[in-house]
Amino acid sequence: MLLHPDRQYTLTELSTKLQVPVTTLQREVGRLVEAGLLTERRVGRSRLLAANPANRYAGPLTQLVALAFGPIVVVEEEYRGIDGVDAVAIYGSWAARYAGEPGPPPNDLDVLIIGSPDRTLVYEAADRVERHLDLPVGPTVCSLRRWVQANDALIQQLRSSPLVWVLGDPDRLVDA
Repeated sequence: MLLHPDRQYTLTELSTKLQVPVTTLQREVGRLVEAGLLTERRVGRSRLLAANPANRYAGPLTQLVALAFGPIVVVEEEYRGIDGVDAVAIYGSWAARYAGEPGPPPNDLDVLIIGSPDRTLVYEAADRVERHLDLPVGPTVCSLRRWVQANDALIQQLRSSPLVWVLGDPDRLVDA
């Protein structure tokens, strides 16, 4: 929930996602609401829960959760070991927020895969990342040659924007 502060969840949604009984979740959610880490509002019989970014602990906890379970970790796990992948980076709004640029929370995750991997494996990995993070994932495959030559608008744009390198050494790629 900290990684999606703009979303609200019902207890049933959280119970299903976390594979935890609703009764157990109710107890823990009650504690988090009482501590001010979550907010709740009732709509009919449903309790809508969301992270409370105004809580003084929300920022540090969000950073900790992102480091331990966020996109960098999940993308690395899914793309590591795919033959033909030379490097992987996250770009776009997620990378911009990670770099400290202001703006709304990202609605998706843009992943750059440099190399010549099997595209089916790339898209299967993207699907797994999407399911794990509950965030749409858009993979972009770029050949090593295209990345190094950087003679097209897309590569120039990517290089001038925030990139969060997940796998590979970007300096080695430029020197290749």
